Amino acid sequence: MTSGPKTAMVLAAGLGTRMRPLTDHKPKALVEVAGKTLIDHVLDRLRDAGVERAVVNVHHFAEQVEAHLARRSDLELLISDERERLLDSGGGIQRARPLLGEAPIWVANIDSLWLEGATPALETVKRAWAPKAMDLLLMVVRRGHGIGFEGPQGFFMDAAGRLTHSTSPEVVTPFANVGVGILKPQVLDPEPGEEPFPIQPVWRRLQAQGRLHGAAMEAFWMHVGDPAARDAAEARLKELT
Repeated sequence: MTSGPKTAMVLAAGLGTRMRPLTDHKPKALVEVAGKTLIDHVLDRLRDAGVERAVVNVHHFAEQVEAHLARRSDLELLISDERERLLDSGGGIQRARPLLGEAPIWVANIDSLWLEGATPALETVKRAWAPKAMDLLLMVVRRGHGIGFEGPQGFFMDAAGRLTHSTSPEVVTPFANVGVGILKPQVLDPEPGEEPFPIQPVWRRLQAQGRLHGAAMEAFWMHVGDPAARDAAEARLKELT
């Protein structure tokens, strides 16, 4: 197995609005798919890829997330507390910078599951990681290889793996962001401290520098964004058991 980052940032602080009513009384991170919570699906994948410590940001029903994570002993788990104020994806990672260290890290959303292909998806990303050439490597999926890749927005990727992000409603892109990648945490340092900001402006800055790259997974991706998507993902997973 290729060596990769030992630390991960798991983004679990969202309100889970689209997942209602499943998130009326618990956080999205604890919604179950095929008998396992979303956050455990993600943490299990990261652990199997060699991650030893994970920083998890919390906000919505934060105490439930903390209690759930306390039951795990296979990873060192640290909490980045956003109870007072949600900081969005970029701000959440930046808030956790003191816990993350200076080495490259995994960054992972909690709403992406996948059925592995011949090569484990995170292994594909590790093999593609080239820190001299890139500052952020996103795991992407080809159109038609997943559930939840609707609409035209996404990425183009050149022969060297450099990504171009498109938000045009008129141009259909061949790749979508899975919500998992390897990041040099220092790229967030120019951003405003302790302020909410999304990660997309960082994408655009790195894209302009030729430092935003992608690695296409062989796996079948399942974006679990709402109850219908949760049911579809569960049905796929149960087909394998």
